[in-house]
Amino acid sequence: MPTAIVTGATAGIGREFATALANRDMHVVLVARDETRLQELASEIDGANNGATAEVLCADLSTSEGIERVCARAGADDVELVVNNAGFGLHTSFAQSEAHDEQRLLDVLVTAVMRVSHAALPGMLERHRGGIITVSSVAGWLASGTYSAAKAWATVFTESLYMQTRGTGVHAMALCPGFTRSEFHQRAGMTTETIPAWMWLDGAKLVESALRDFDNRRPVSVPSGLYKALAFVAQYLPRDRKSTRLNSSHGYISYAVFCLK
Repeated sequence: MPTAIVTGATAGIGREFATALANRDMHVVLVARDETRLQELASEIDGANNGATAEVLCADLSTSEGIERVCARAGADDVELVVNNAGFGLHTSFAQSEAHDEQRLLDVLVTAVMRVSHAALPGMLERHRGGIITVSSVAGWLASGTYSAAKAWATVFTESLYMQTRGTGVHAMALCPGFTRSEFHQRAGMTTETIPAWMWLDGAKLVESALRDFDNRRPVSVPSGLYKALAFVAQYLPRDRKSTRLNSSHGYISYAVFCLK
């Protein structure tokens, strides 16, 4: 049975990926910091009566030790898919934030993605099969602090892997969603009550769309027409005009500039 590693697997997009991949008859390695929640999800997957199995790997990807633990598993021969999903945001501007929080964010969103991908890729290339999905964000096309800068790196990094692995049997794709219902915003202390319902994405449908794009060998997946349009504007509007143009729509897009995920 092929193995998929999913980081940040206990909630939101990561949990949806874990469930969807288990339903595709993959053995799922669940990575997160909370061992209790990992065990609960593993029991849920094991008890689904579809033959899928789950493995718990408790690791904090903001630490070198945690990254090394996941890298060791990612380099195993049975791993055919890595989903780099773990992440968090900061509800403060760069000048007002704590330097150690900024470093933790970069460790999880950049360093861990690079290291785990680097550990998994050589074996995949040798076996001529496998893939890497990195959950980035529409925010990566906006100028909005360390979070969007890290997501810009994640998208370009994954596009680079896509180009380097073409024709090898290995595929890399960046997933760039917008607002998705999960614990992400609550954990970051972000207020979401003013965001209208039509701006929110459903996690299960998002992952279904992402896996379809992955199967079709797309380098970047942007779910929903709304966010495809926003992504187009964000990519091609000159940076000095983005704030004016995107801060319209009763402040909703202005908020999106700050904390899209």
